[in-house]
Amino acid sequence: MQTKILLDEDEMPRRWYNIQADLPTPLDPPLNPKTFAPATPGDFASIFPMELIRQEMSMKRYIDIPEEVIEILRLWRPSPLYRARRLEQFLGTPARIYYKYEGVSPAGSHKPNTAVPQAYYNREEGIERIATETGAGQWGSAIAFATCHFDMDCTVYMVRASYDQKPYRKMMMQVWGAECHASPSSLTACGRSVLEKDPETSGSLGIAISEAVEDAATHANTNYALGSVLNHVCLHQTVVGLEAREQLASVDEYPDVVVACVGGGSNFGGIAFPFAGDKLTGKRPDIDIVAVEPAACPTLTKGLYAYDYGDEAGLTPILKMFTLGHDFVPPAIHAGGLRYHGDSPIVSRLVRDGTARAVSVYQNDVFEAAQTFARTEGMIPAPESAHAIRTTIDIALECRRTGEAKTILFNNTGHGHFDLAAYDAFYAGRLPDYDYPEELIRDALSRLPKVG
Repeated sequence: MQTKILLDEDEMPRRWYNIQADLPTPLDPPLNPKTFAPATPGDFASIFPMELIRQEMSMKRYIDIPEEVIEILRLWRPSPLYRARRLEQFLGTPARIYYKYEGVSPAGSHKPNTAVPQAYYNREEGIERIATETGAGQWGSAIAFATCHFDMDCTVYMVRASYDQKPYRKMMMQVWGAECHASPSSLTACGRSVLEKDPETSGSLGIAISEAVEDAATHANTNYALGSVLNHVCLHQTVVGLEAREQLASVDEYPDVVVACVGGGSNFGGIAFPFAGDKLTGKRPDIDIVAVEPAACPTLTKGLYAYDYGDEAGLTPILKMFTLGHDFVPPAIHAGGLRYHGDSPIVSRLVRDGTARAVSVYQNDVFEAAQTFARTEGMIPAPESAHAIRTTIDIALECRRTGEAKTILFNNTGHGHFDLAAYDAFYAGRLPDYDYPEELIRDALSRLPKVG
């Protein structure tokens, strides 16, 4: 019985899949944050290299991966696909559970899949330094790894809640030569403004993005890099789903259900977009694609599908997406990578149109599922990844009840080796289950930009 399914290096995808080519109608355009007019490539030029801008707006179905990027990705790709047989046996389910394991990357997560090409395209256009934000620290460590390979400087603004909870991520960034600052910081006008209002704030990804964008816009040698949300980021992540589809085909399988957690949308898009493309083009119309988010930050399940800023200060282009409001500050849950107020425009469109569906879960249920996974499969998952595990287990238990032998695929996006304080809090009973109050969501939504 095959448990680990591998591809050879020469079987790694050489093109990214662009789901925009298969959407029934084009995405609503991003808007200029000052004029509210549809954004042009020039509106992005001060913070992004032109090739990434082209990818952001491209309608080509496949985009070639540069050879220099492939050479670095080969350090860990193709990543393994596992059959979770011990978990299946423990659950007593007829379902077949597979997971793609992205924790084999040097940074321990899926994030280098886009960090490497982003650093490459910036280096190719003469950029010397990258400014960025990070939530749980996985993106920050990934871009630090990538810029190190291209001899670039890197400054990371890390959400304060995670900066305090996860110091080892900061240390990883320093090993690879990056600077890491707790956000909000006193280094930017945005950070100072937030601290004046609330010196004890736990921070948010929206605030950290504002700091990084301000940094990039005020230094000529610096560009901004984003680890999730934008189209080109999700594009780069599709190597995950493309590999998984080939690995499943090698054992004569195709998923009935694809599950991934959602914060901004990059890991969900990475595994789900190739399968969503099969659904959109009629090849597999019945596949169930599930986006899982924390109940404490319920963007897809309780947010509004509307135009909103991607950051707290309103510096970024305005995107059509599910949002809780750009000044929404979620509680300091331990899945720090899922504490974003909005979602990828593409992921939002897929959920709005019914191509995918969204569910929310409580963090104690998430850690219970993570413990079950670790005690059966052996790997300790990141809290973010454990959201997908929770929902996978729920679906597998429903299969036990109905007798359906579904094939379930989920994205195990990273290891939890630097998240053990969160596990400790779970065992000590210090993790509250939190429903973000409806009235606070309504209040944040009342301050959306007034677009058309």
